[in-house]
Amino acid sequence: MFRSRSHEKELLDLTDIDQKDLFCNLSELDTINQILGGHKVSVDGLNSIIKSAKVDKLHIVDIGCGGGDSLRAFEKWSHKSDVDLKLSGIDLKKDCIDFCRNHAPEDSKISYFCDDYRNISHQIQDADIVHAALFCHHLTENEIVELIRFCSEHNLILLINDLERNMIAYYSIKVLTKLFSNSYLVRNDAPLSVLRGFKKKEWIKMINKSGAENYIIKNKWAFRHLLIIYPNGK
Repeated sequence: MFRSRSHEKELLDLTDIDQKDLFCNLSELDTINQILGGHKVSVDGLNSIIKSAKVDKLHIVDIGCGGGDSLRAFEKWSHKSDVDLKLSGIDLKKDCIDFCRNHAPEDSKISYFCDDYRNISHQIQDADIVHAALFCHHLTENEIVELIRFCSEHNLILLINDLERNMIAYYSIKVLTKLFSNSYLVRNDAPLSVLRGFKKKEWIKMINKSGAENYIIKNKWAFRHLLIIYPNGK
């Protein structure tokens, strides 16, 4: 089952999730990302972009932002660095946006939008980077190709942090969530997310199909892929 990607939908993709159950899921995902270093993968990617571009001010738009944990990690990092970050989060689920706002620090300046990222490009026209953490495995291959093209057309750098489809990752997260998770969403979706993830050669195939020419793919800790896809000409 690891040879081909699963197209089974995750429970999180349903539209009628009880808010209490969703909030439990989002809290546990934040904990998992902190323990397994998921946020560090994204920050490493941001550092790489900053070093190559030599900039000290950036606007990052996090699509499928979920509970906002990636954005809070970016904001925390920016407080310790010399880089001024403007941060925006977008998610289709209103409950996710409510969770983000409820868990934001009092001094947070992160903006949130409940919408499809393709509908509000006019509101984020000053953006530099689109960040997608654990988002792309929810999409079809064609939708990912269109995402890459969307970013290229809008002159945006696409920073992706997502799961590698891997047998060790699958059975490890299956055992860990069964032992420690209180969320039926996490217990079901975490292993399934791995099965919906991609191999490196599959990423390359999608990038080539999109027409993008300038990109970086790295294997990262805890069976993650870090991708940085630049608009053509950059």
